[in-house]
Amino acid sequence: MLKAIKTLAVIVSLGVAGPALAAGGVEIPKRDWSFQGLFGTYDRAAMQRGLQIYQESCAGCHSIRLIYYRNLADLGYTAEQIKAFAAENEVEDGPNDEGEMYMRPAVASDRFIKPFPNDNAARAGNNGALPPDLSLMVEARVGGPNYLYAVLTGYGEPPAGTEVMDGMSYNKYFPGHQIAMPPPLSEDGVEFADGTKATVEQQAKDITTFLAWASEPNMEARKSMGLKVMLFLLVFTGLLIAVKRRIWADVH
Repeated sequence: MLKAIKTLAVIVSLGVAGPALAAGGVEIPKRDWSFQGLFGTYDRAAMQRGLQIYQESCAGCHSIRLIYYRNLADLGYTAEQIKAFAAENEVEDGPNDEGEMYMRPAVASDRFIKPFPNDNAARAGNNGALPPDLSLMVEARVGGPNYLYAVLTGYGEPPAGTEVMDGMSYNKYFPGHQIAMPPPLSEDGVEFADGTKATVEQQAKDITTFLAWASEPNMEARKSMGLKVMLFLLVFTGLLIAVKRRIWADVH
């Protein structure tokens, strides 16, 4: 019995400390997100700003290979807007009749283009570090959107006595506090089309919302279906209770 209690205590303690340990022993601040909770939905305006941030600040190093251009309809874009957006990029296609590969403008059915042709090229362009694909970044990190927001806003000067290796940046929320990626966001680093002030915090919130959608684009449909199923079960249960009472009404 005592052994079982000790085991349970260890499990509980790991569950509580897990997020902090996964972040290098640093507690990640929690934030409220529009897409969390049973009735949570994605903020379309934030996702559109997040897409702009990805294109201008992230796409040069990070891919988002699981997303197709046609998926941008979820962000509120029309078919014509998506067609024009995709056509700004080129993808390799072929072979043609001569057996050669060729470049053509991207179309809605293409995946988002990758910044590098392969991992070796990506490492060569980033001082040996391999920029991760961002498609599942929010789902893949303990703390999810809170972790990503914290890292994006956690850059700063290292504390006195802390030595940062060459080519690394100090980040108070990144495990080990040294990260190969330089600060990707800066004050007024982008000019939002809707006039929103582009503070680092605002940009971090918007790109996190966009990447949360990229990690789970079917979340809203899943929640909607779940609510419908729950409603159906409630109604069905009520009907069963009513039928039962009617059938056994004369039995004492």
